[in-house]
Amino acid sequence: MDRVPQVYEDIPVVALRGLVVLPGELLHFDAGRDRSVNAIQRALEQDSMVFLSAQKDARKADIQCQDIYEVGTLCKLRQVLSLPGDSSRVFVEGVSRAVTVSLTDGEDYMVADIACIPDEAYAQAPAEALRRRVAKLLAEYAQLSNRMSADGVAGIEAKPDAGEYADAVANATMQKAADRQRILQEYDPLARLKLTLAGLAGEVEILKADKRIAKEVQAQVDKNQKEYYLREQIKAIRKELGDTQSAETDLMRDRLAAKQMPEEVRVKLVREIDRYADLPAGSHEQPAARSYIECMLDLPWSEQSEDTLDIPHARAVLEQDHYGLDKVKQRILEHLAVGRLTGKVNGQILCFVGPPGVGKTSISESIARALGRKFVRMSLGGIRDEAEIRGHRRTYIGAMPGRVIAAMRHAGTVNPVILFDEIDKLTGDYHGDPAAAMLEVLDSAQNFAFRDHFLEVPYDLSKALFITTANDKSAIPAPLLDRMEVIEVPSYLETEKAEIAKRHLIPKQLQKHGLSKGMLVLPDAMLPAVIRGYTSEAGVRELERAIGAICRKAACEIGEGKPRVRVSRARLVEYLGQPRHRDHAVQRGNTVGVVNGLAWTIAGGELLEVEAQAVAGSGQVQMTGRLGDVMQESVKAAYTFVRAHASELGIAEDAFKTMDVHLHVPQGAVPKDGPSAGITIATAIASALSGALVRADVAMTGEISLRGNVLPIGGLREKLLAALRAGLRAVIVPAENKQDMDDVPQEVKEALSITYVSDAMRALKAALVPLAAPAAPYRDAERSKEPVGAIYERMIMRKNARE
Repeated sequence: MDRVPQVYEDIPVVALRGLVVLPGELLHFDAGRDRSVNAIQRALEQDSMVFLSAQKDARKADIQCQDIYEVGTLCKLRQVLSLPGDSSRVFVEGVSRAVTVSLTDGEDYMVADIACIPDEAYAQAPAEALRRRVAKLLAEYAQLSNRMSADGVAGIEAKPDAGEYADAVANATMQKAADRQRILQEYDPLARLKLTLAGLAGEVEILKADKRIAKEVQAQVDKNQKEYYLREQIKAIRKELGDTQSAETDLMRDRLAAKQMPEEVRVKLVREIDRYADLPAGSHEQPAARSYIECMLDLPWSEQSEDTLDIPHARAVLEQDHYGLDKVKQRILEHLAVGRLTGKVNGQILCFVGPPGVGKTSISESIARALGRKFVRMSLGGIRDEAEIRGHRRTYIGAMPGRVIAAMRHAGTVNPVILFDEIDKLTGDYHGDPAAAMLEVLDSAQNFAFRDHFLEVPYDLSKALFITTANDKSAIPAPLLDRMEVIEVPSYLETEKAEIAKRHLIPKQLQKHGLSKGMLVLPDAMLPAVIRGYTSEAGVRELERAIGAICRKAACEIGEGKPRVRVSRARLVEYLGQPRHRDHAVQRGNTVGVVNGLAWTIAGGELLEVEAQAVAGSGQVQMTGRLGDVMQESVKAAYTFVRAHASELGIAEDAFKTMDVHLHVPQGAVPKDGPSAGITIATAIASALSGALVRADVAMTGEISLRGNVLPIGGLREKLLAALRAGLRAVIVPAENKQDMDDVPQEVKEALSITYVSDAMRALKAALVPLAAPAAPYRDAERSKEPVGAIYERMIMRKNARE
């Protein structure tokens, strides 16, 4: 008999993930992809016939024609139910295996022309032999598996055709999509029976192994129950003999008896120890119970160190550990003096705010040393889970106390100095807000009864001295900031950096690299060159790294036979390379449209160049350099001011109609924002449109209004230090910031010529060369000719002479 395939045209195609439908099979599946839902809807509109084919890679969501097998199953839709979310539950019956003649990827769904090819002819004798072997294994499978009933086996055995019989057995026993696809692609009934026989044999072996494993597990359970029963008997015998405590619980009870703690805590701990003693060995609750008891016994409940409230001693410790920071030290001594009079130094929370590397963490350690207290540092940077602060509830596996309780446990006393480092780096997510949990810790009205989720009892934190550090005060949540007293830790002057290097950094690096004082000589006169040429920072970390590099180079030379190394300028360049930081602003000379601005960052003050270029156009203003909304508004205000005063600035009347202004702030990858660049932007625009040169040795800062008023700014001290580091001699600042000059060191005031302005026109006249006054803006004409290095060397000698 000839095998004549039956062809179906324009049949909708549905791709199945991890499923293969065999002829004669009834199958439920959910269709959620838009293309699958559209194909099913199209099939319902026609004759309810659909072609189902499995995906080659079940993980792919968006598929093309080449992603499905060519051989699939022509199916009849029996039922389609709409589900929430635009998906459908489909009930189909496999009609015939089919192969795609052509497959088209339509806009809404795939369409195929398919051919249903009948099974090949087969010999009856081999087919019957294979069928008997399959029937024997099927009966064994039905005995081992709970998935098949006797009626199911009888229904399969009633299939007269060998091909249909093979499909029915495979449908009932095979689980893997790959095995089912091989059955589907086989048109020879004898070969299909062989595949089915091999797959069924494997399933039977798997079921036998599963039964064996289940039996072994049950035997182990029975053994555990027997051991539990025997242990309970042993426990009863010990109780009759009066021996109710094991060695471990005895140790716990001895520690509890020797420890002073609140009665509420003692009662709970006695109950937990008794419960732990009754747990059977190997119980899953035993590790958690032991961890809780050990934590409670390790925590300090009454142990405390005696405070050393000696103000001269504290002053000596602070002076020994840190150079400079006079206002910070004075504020700490005031805090300790109040503690001496009241008898306690806890209460007010100190928050040191300043750039990185200025000594916030180390001065906290000095406070602990001055008081004679234990010191524990806890970094909060990157913490985003409230449980890190409050701990985990004991119902969770692997629960542990929060970091605050862990710090107290580590300290071993109830009155340590605990430093919460980088408190401005706290972040919150769906796990909760750790900053909110810190409110209770840092509130003296609440922390006497701090509740950690792990402890489940109140713990007194009121005797601890909490100190926090931050780089950016604005990043600290307002309720948290309200509970702390902020102490600003300023940037170091160059003279202070040089002195810190002599007193602390050089001896530390010499010891670290195994060098004695006589092996390496770094003259005091070389320190300004190291600071100016190889560092640009508010603190001293880069300086310490540079000194460490010098020590390593010197160690190599000493290792090669030199008895002593003296660092000169030539050797400094040999060790560290050419200076990385130069006075670029002064070296470039007076330029049209380029102005030196001053910016404040969490790392200290920085020099910020603002560039403006006038080009032919229609009066548009283009801004680049990742400027924030506030800074863009400053550009608009400055442009309007310059336009309103065009005649005074020598700008042509038609320039604002025929010229475009492109304003750019270099370092375009760094976001910039804030209003303090207003007069800087106005000067750049005025210079670009008028062609007037801008003085390269002048920096400026100040907010501008539409009427040309120069408004006050923040971070003046840091900005002036940045101008000094950049080698500039003159700075223009708002007149209203004159009162802030009390915080600026005298050395900076003497090194800079500071011009106070209240209106933008005066700032422009001081900065633009054609409009500048004929007299030099510096206090001393001879001093203005000095190099920056000479100024710093004079500052160092003057400061040392005063001391």
